[in-house]
Amino acid sequence: MKQKENPIIDVSNVYYRYEKETNWILEDINLTVYQGEWLAITGHNGSGKSTLAKCLKGLIMPEKGTISVLHWDTTDKEKLWDIRRTVGMVFQNPDNQFVGATVKDDVAFGMENSGIERQEMLKRLETSLKQVRMFDYVDREPHQLSGGQKQRVAIAGIIALEPSIIILDEATSMLDPEGRKSVMKLMRHLNKENNITVISITHDLEEVIHADRMIVMNDGKVIKEGKPRDLFQSTNDFEKVGLDLPFTIKLRRCLKEKGLEISDNALFEEELVNELWTLYSTN
Repeated sequence: MKQKENPIIDVSNVYYRYEKETNWILEDINLTVYQGEWLAITGHNGSGKSTLAKCLKGLIMPEKGTISVLHWDTTDKEKLWDIRRTVGMVFQNPDNQFVGATVKDDVAFGMENSGIERQEMLKRLETSLKQVRMFDYVDREPHQLSGGQKQRVAIAGIIALEPSIIILDEATSMLDPEGRKSVMKLMRHLNKENNITVISITHDLEEVIHADRMIVMNDGKVIKEGKPRDLFQSTNDFEKVGLDLPFTIKLRRCLKEKGLEISDNALFEEELVNELWTLYSTN
């Protein structure tokens, strides 16, 4: 359930740049993330979306403005460890995240650093690997796994720490289509069944259309915000900032240009199929 009355992250008037006297990487960012929602943050390379993700995790601090996670200010050094445990993050390259000699060692690594007792650690190890369907690979080494499997192990390591929020920072961009599909299906399950808040940082609008809400960034600023179904009714703004439209949106536009009365509300393939079926069955 999406709890609109329960904000979990609040970003207020945030500015960030890597060096003084340079342009802002983030400029006057304001947003609220709610418990249990799936928020997609999209934009072309250099738009500031990954920098924003690092700010949300507490890896870097804004130069101006405030970010609170569960009402903890990310600049509060005494709460920084709590924030980083609350916010899990899956990065782009699965090979760079695998730190253990085997799957079980990798998942256990974060729990050991957090001081979790052995019996509890073994319990969470089994539970998290079963959730990502990787328990049968518990003794495998990294070179024996595909990219998608490594990302699922990375996710297992994160959910073993029981975070409230998981950030996917271009987490599927280096995966093949099957690996990408598997990871996104897993994250949708965790979002719905475990009520984990998911923040997806991506330039792939095929992923964005499945989110509850989306934010479009360009040159360090938020330029659009809303539900995907609403924002994709107008496509020009996405193309202006260099984003490639989802296949269904391209097809919808092509059909409309050929004179077919297709609704701008159609977002998914099955919806387009239903519209075409209705259109031709009434003619």
